Amino acid sequence: MTAFENLICVGLMSGTSVDGIDVAVVEIAGAPPELAVQVVHFETVPFADEVRKRIFRLFDPEQATVPELSTMNVLLGHVFADATLLALRRAGIAPQDVTLIASHGQTIYHSPVPVPVAGYEITSTLQIGEASVIAEKTGITTISDFRVADMAAGGQGAPLVPFVDKLLFTSPDRGRIAANIGGIANLTLLPAGGATGPLGFDTGPGNMIIDGLVQKITGGAERYDRDGRLAGRGSVDEAFLAKQLAVPYFAARPPKSTGRELFGAQCVEAWWQEGQEAGLRPEDLVRTATEYTARTFADAVKAFVLPEHEVAELFVGGGGAYNPVLMDSIRAQLPGLKVQQQEATGIPGDAKEAVCFAVLGYECYHHRPNNLPSATGATRPVVLGKVVWGEEARS
Repeated sequence: MTAFENLICVGLMSGTSVDGIDVAVVEIAGAPPELAVQVVHFETVPFADEVRKRIFRLFDPEQATVPELSTMNVLLGHVFADATLLALRRAGIAPQDVTLIASHGQTIYHSPVPVPVAGYEITSTLQIGEASVIAEKTGITTISDFRVADMAAGGQGAPLVPFVDKLLFTSPDRGRIAANIGGIANLTLLPAGGATGPLGFDTGPGNMIIDGLVQKITGGAERYDRDGRLAGRGSVDEAFLAKQLAVPYFAARPPKSTGRELFGAQCVEAWWQEGQEAGLRPEDLVRTATEYTARTFADAVKAFVLPEHEVAELFVGGGGAYNPVLMDSIRAQLPGLKVQQQEATGIPGDAKEAVCFAVLGYECYHHRPNNLPSATGATRPVVLGKVVWGEEARS
């Protein structure tokens, strides 16, 4: 095998919104900085309701137990494996023709700020979905647990997507921002020509608070604000919004990362209770939450990117890219940038993160460093991912 052999790789991603498993079947060839990536097939395989409810229980320290965590790690291995095999059947690709599966897993906990424990400064993260089960059930070499090597090297283990953004989306003559607005919103600065190292970080909440509020308002009948319909009927409560913008995370300088531990269920509950006390209509609360995402994203660009870098274009992927209220607000607050959906790059917005993990797995498979210290804060480039060999490699 040479470094330039075309390989079929599968990227698996289940994000903080827990909507389902994103499965990207990708053909990859080359080596950085010349990497060719072609999406062969993509789909999102929904979680069964019972599985989704069990995942959400793990997010709640009062409900999560060690036996349940152990059980769910193995169960999600089966679920991820079945999602992979389903996608491969629909793509018309035999499992034996696939070189590797790269599985991000399901994040249960992420703590990137050091905490003193027994004389050590500890950062930690936990993604579940047992890779040994995936490899055994599919017969395909499976790479997982991408974040911990970066954290062991002093980084925050996130964001990891900027490494791939740099490879795939850097323009020779114009500065760009590649963003993903999933449960959490993040961005990667891509200076023109790649002359300086890119900057990547989580800006704050993406759809997480919006989704949680919509589920409360509709009694679970709707999981997200489809096409921004609810927000479109509401108005921003500026006084309520100003109070929420005081969260210290927003003023912290990159590198930084966040997740459900800051903007998850407890945050949604606080918004809901405080919104009711303030007399906000449901549509006004959702509109204010949508503005919260747009404002914190735009403020991050204006505070940490534009003062030192020239940027012409912003590409947005993730579910937030399909919310016109959110996108219109971002455009209004960043008038100097051409704001487009991720599709303009040739990679579907819904598929981006799964594609990125396929690329991270491809680099791990070739024993090449695949983190970006300027984004994560790691002390050095390291190889991310733990490998469970498939049938062909074991034979």
